[in-house]
Amino acid sequence: MRTSTWTPGAVPYGADQTLYLIIDRQAGSGGFREIEIERASFETVISDLMSGRVNDPRRVIAFNTLEHWSEDISQQVAQEIQSRCDIAGERIPEHIGDFVGDFTMPMAPRAGQQRPAPRSR
Repeated sequence: MRTSTWTPGAVPYGADQTLYLIIDRQAGSGGFREIEIERASFETVISDLMSGRVNDPRRVIAFNTLEHWSEDISQQVAQEIQSRCDIAGERIPEHIGDFVGDFTMPMAPRAGQQRPAPRSR
């Protein structure tokens, strides 16, 4: 099992705030390594991804320390990026193309499974 060296930053007592963690894969000296980037808002996550501040995102996790929950929101982030690019008539930036594609494309059936047949009326 892989372990992470990431430790969360200090959260003030009583702070009811959702924080966002971007898992990014960067090229290191011996290949690739994953790093974690903490952000304070959903909008900052989208901005950082679209502007290129994150090189090769893998996942985005939201967590709230006061309410004791966390959630993988990669699909919501990818859909928001796709939506913004569609509205602006722009292509998805190349550095996040794989991330958006991974989380917005329909799931392919697993080996041995078939797609359900279309229903007839």
